[in-house]
Amino acid sequence: MADWRRHRILMVSDFFYPNFGGVESHIYYLSQCLLELGHKVVVMTHAYANRSGVRYMTGGLKVYYIPWKPFLMQNTLPTFYGTLPIIRNILIREKISLVHGHQAFSTLCHEALMHARTMGYKVVFTDHSLYGFADIGSIHMNKVLQFTLADVSQAICVSHTSKENTVLRLVYRKGADLLVEVIPEVCRLFPQVRFIVGGDGPKRVRLEEMREKHSLQDRVEMLGAVPHARVRSVLISGHIFLNSSLTEAFCIAILEAASCGLLTVSTRVGGVPEACTVFVLLPRPNLL
Repeated sequence: MADWRRHRILMVSDFFYPNFGGVESHIYYLSQCLLELGHKVVVMTHAYANRSGVRYMTGGLKVYYIPWKPFLMQNTLPTFYGTLPIIRNILIREKISLVHGHQAFSTLCHEALMHARTMGYKVVFTDHSLYGFADIGSIHMNKVLQFTLADVSQAICVSHTSKENTVLRLVYRKGADLLVEVIPEVCRLFPQVRFIVGGDGPKRVRLEEMREKHSLQDRVEMLGAVPHARVRSVLISGHIFLNSSLTEAFCIAILEAASCGLLTVSTRVGGVPEACTVFVLLPRPNLL
């Protein structure tokens, strides 16, 4: 393989051997396949009992067991910047070109991706689990994932169901079904109103069907996925920002819209009242 096509990859997760599981096996076998293709692969995980420091596995796979102990379900305690010196040292020492984090529930994965992005490295995230939207833990994880996925080079999901659960944004909790009912009624009552809908996901089909059914092609513009660099230009083209989420820990999109001078109308859910003062009053959504 030509040198310019070889990557030096750092795999990062709290879940790796000697612990056994699907994520651990996935990282190991993926690393072995990449080594066979001529790439260099290094794994970083936390220490397991007396297993600490640098170890070598089959095929010359180098593993850094950093001196961080798990505190809950094999996860390390979040430190934000406590792991930065170690991660930076490994990135530079191993001349890493790509950082690949695994599992949404891995604290070490999220911290490594954050530091690698800050240092200008390409980063890839793979999620291996499904999670809900109704309980406190899932709502918190949604916000962590939103932060991590905002600036990754690529995101990988292990199934189509996982893809819908992890990456796509126009999902049930974002209230796309609510928009399907609201938009035609608003357009009927106010002929001067136009809608710009940004985002992609499995609920986009319902929005497009609504637009066709009510002949609103000239009044409802579907942008699809909007790159982060274009968010401001899209926001300043409107006057009112409508947030129809059914669950939110704290809606950053509302702050972004307000900073662009838009009035905000939102459902009263989660932490939204802390950021918004004008609401669509609805019964408490049933998330079951």
